[in-house]
This record gives sequence, structure tokens and C-alpha cells, in this order.
Amino acid sequence: MAEGKEIKIGEVEHYFGKLSVAAIKLTDGDLKVGDVIHIKGHTTELTQRVDSIQIEHNKVDEAKVGADIGIKVNEHVREKDTVYKVIQ
Repeated sequence: MAEGKEIKIGEVEHYFGKLSVAAIKLTDGDLKVGDVIHIKGHTTELTQRVDSIQIEHNKVDEAKVGADIGIKVNEHVREKDTVYKVIQ
């Protein structure tokens, strides 16, 4: 994927291994389906496009600052990993 500027939008609060879902708290920015995110941590390095977002098990197209969301991730992520949105 093309490199771009990154802005911090949140933090991973939990990872559900069986579902490959990251629970993310949006602390600093909004997120929309189709956005590219970069999750970075001590042992985590993942960049992917957001295919779907859920808030309390309901599918949404976008989430605002302050929301607790769930997104499907392609790799294992960890609590306290930082989530960035890649600006193309």
C-alpha cells in the first residue's frame, strides 16, 4: 500500500483471537470504512484497509472520536498498540 502521512486516532483495548477482531478506543480521530490504518506496537506492525466497523455489534460506516469500535484485523494485535490512520 502507498505510504502516506499518519495521524494517531486511537488505541487497541482488546484483541479477540478467535474472531480476529480488535477492540479500539478512538481517542484522537475518526475512522471510516475504506480508510487505511497502521497499528503499531512493541511487536505489532500491521497496515490494512478497514473493511467494516462495528459499534456494540451493529455495523456502521464511520465512527467518531470517543467511540469504542470493533474491526476485523489480518494479524494478531495487542492491548495498548497505537492505531494510526494513513492519509494518502
